[in-house]
Amino acid sequence: MKGIHHVTAIASDAARNLAFYRDILGLRLVKKTVNFDDPGTYHLYFGDSSGSPGTIMTFFPHEGAGPGRVGVGQVGETVFAVPEASIGYWTERFIAHGVVFETPERRFGETMLPFRDADGTRLALVALASAGRLDAWHGGSVPAGHAIRGIRSVTLWVAAGDRTGAVLAGALGMRESAREGAYIRHVAGADDAAPVIGGAVDLRVVGDFLPGRMGAGSVHHVAFRAESDAAQAAMGEALRSGFGIQATEQKDRNYFRSIYFREPSGAIFEIATDAPGFAADEPAETLGEELKLPAWLEPKRDAISRALPTLERAA
Repeated sequence: MKGIHHVTAIASDAARNLAFYRDILGLRLVKKTVNFDDPGTYHLYFGDSSGSPGTIMTFFPHEGAGPGRVGVGQVGETVFAVPEASIGYWTERFIAHGVVFETPERRFGETMLPFRDADGTRLALVALASAGRLDAWHGGSVPAGHAIRGIRSVTLWVAAGDRTGAVLAGALGMRESAREGAYIRHVAGADDAAPVIGGAVDLRVVGDFLPGRMGAGSVHHVAFRAESDAAQAAMGEALRSGFGIQATEQKDRNYFRSIYFREPSGAIFEIATDAPGFAADEPAETLGEELKLPAWLEPKRDAISRALPTLERAA
């Protein structure tokens, strides 16, 4: 298991969501489709140039959705990796664009810049020397030297970390690497240094804090990588036999195949295959430019297109 595949969150305004993640954060819109379970709603995927596993953050923009609440059983922060010398650039960029951000802090020896999008989604940048050696998206609004390289980690709020930690280790192939204050870090690497992209899950132990509530600004689920269907099936069996957790049947999401379950604190976890990827239904050069639908929704394309909100607003 190589760590995080993608993170999916809820937004309240599709056009505003696109403007923030594409135009301010500089991520590539790699897929414009709909929520397969609710085709009246967009499903927008943002990532690197090809939508590599571990770089992808996706959104269900439910127009006018009420705010969620971060709490137990929910991801409280999604952390993106940037080159070590880029925090100053991003601070100035956030000021210029009116982005809400906090004072940089240190966690596990790394400098982090917490910030939020317009829905209050809790995000952060982490400055890593190794991030600068990774490929960057050159076609975005941010210079490649400072561009986001992908998702480094998520922080899950839990009442206690033992049961969730056991699932991360026993079914998802991660292991505890460090503790600092209320945080317990689990990594997907073979040593204590987590892979730069998608390599870490931090558990924040918050005791009897209120449970999380889904809504705009909250994370709906976190997906973990499986190299193949067989690897995914093995993880599902480990969940069943080791923890009594029954995952769903496999669902075809066109760009990966997925199973879902709730981990012990209540968060929704997904296990997604790396294949076939986002170039499965459009050329890599034009990812995200056209509305793509699964074959079974194509007969309803006209009705779906009319119902979806406008994504690009006049300046």
